[in-house]
Amino acid sequence: QLKLVESGGALVQPGGSLRLSCAASGFSFNVMGWYRQAPGKQRETVAVITSGGTTTYVDSVKGRFTISRDNAKNTMALQMNSLKSEDTAVYYCMGRLITGAVGTYWGQGTQVTVSS
Repeated sequence: QLKLVESGGALVQPGGSLRLSCAASGFSFNVMGWYRQAPGKQRETVAVITSGGTTTYVDSVKGRFTISRDNAKNTMALQMNSLKSEDTAVYYCMGRLITGAVGTYWGQGTQVTVSS
């Protein structure tokens, strides 16, 4: 069964750091990524990583966030540093398959709140 489970969301002060984790099961995804959705806004891409390790980031997090994955453990992480209030959102783990059970799969989301 395909499943993605996020963890690590929390309340953190501006300038602080947080690490999100995503545990995948069922398949090894070709592409994995983190998305976020703030209240009243559309879901946006934060960072994406391929199975080969190629990464892309939205401009607003470049230099602050780092996406990584462990293909052997089928996990992914997002290290978030220098957090800002505008990073507050529900963060979702995404996995995409391009063969077999082709499609895009989502976790349930984890809340990140940046506030003093």
